Amino acid sequence: MDTDRQIRLTSLASCAGCAAKMGAGTLAQVLQPLKQRLALPNLLVGLDEIDDAAVYRVNDQQAIISTADFFPPVVDDPYAFGSIAAANAVSDVYAMGGQVLIALNLVAWPEDLDTSLLGEIFRGGMDIMSQAGGIIAGGHTIMDSEPKYGLAVTGMVHPDHILTKGGARAGDMLILSKPLGTGLITTALKRELVADEDLQAAIASMTRLNRRASEALVQAGAGVHAATDVTGFGLLGHAWEMALQSHTNMRFRTASLPLLPNVQRYAELGCVPGGSLRNQHHVQKHVQFDTKLAEYERIILWDPQTSGGLLSAIDPAIWSSLVAQNPDVQFWHIGDVTEQVPDEANVTLEVY
Repeated sequence: MDTDRQIRLTSLASCAGCAAKMGAGTLAQVLQPLKQRLALPNLLVGLDEIDDAAVYRVNDQQAIISTADFFPPVVDDPYAFGSIAAANAVSDVYAMGGQVLIALNLVAWPEDLDTSLLGEIFRGGMDIMSQAGGIIAGGHTIMDSEPKYGLAVTGMVHPDHILTKGGARAGDMLILSKPLGTGLITTALKRELVADEDLQAAIASMTRLNRRASEALVQAGAGVHAATDVTGFGLLGHAWEMALQSHTNMRFRTASLPLLPNVQRYAELGCVPGGSLRNQHHVQKHVQFDTKLAEYERIILWDPQTSGGLLSAIDPAIWSSLVAQNPDVQFWHIGDVTEQVPDEANVTLEVY
């Protein structure tokens, strides 16, 4: 963008770096009265289960995926922000194993902010939707003191091939398709402590679609037992939801976690998003940490991600073929599902 139009979009956001996402515990409380299942047999995934999107069966071959996501700027470049927000929104479709069809822009915009910046945000969102094989066909815009952008997305999936958070089994491998650390790096940006090359690495990760990772998992078939995308609740928050839905315990190896460049440095500098504390408060009583873990390692595990990777539980028997048949997709083996448990009260995440 032109020098005379430079503006720090992140300075206009009250929670840059944590995507201003409501904490999982608060959200669960709010939704609890609404979770009774309605008499809709074609609603395959709805409020009664914790998952990434709603799924409604149209016929024996097709089901509609519906999701929405929007947040304040996490970077200053408006085109990059639009791209990141769009990639984050369509990720829920990929987490369900679906294909993206169509989307609507969701926008809040300050009355005194240059609308040419909004045009760049729209351009970024449209380019990402094009990469996803879909199209933006409209939207809704309101005036607000804080800029926000995202998408309401519609996708399609076969009713028998939906990926859900529930279904992980004892003995499964836990794999992740993107490195961690976007919350720490974008918070460092807000505090003017980030190195440009580290920021660019984070932007490249956040704008990379989960499309190919999702397609690889779907093609792997019945050996993929559960999947979710890692976003605002952090790795442990989303792993907790998967473990809860599956009635399993899980173990994670911090030495195997993929990290964006210099994430440890930003954690040690205290560039911790507010969302990290909410994530920790909600899940920490269910987590057993090895006493040898450094504080920065724990911070990374709570770090809220924007447009993070897919976390999946797979049969170890398909690991070699999954990697060999998809050389353009990187998966990291970060842990394992250790055992089935009888009820939610016994679900535990172990980190060493």
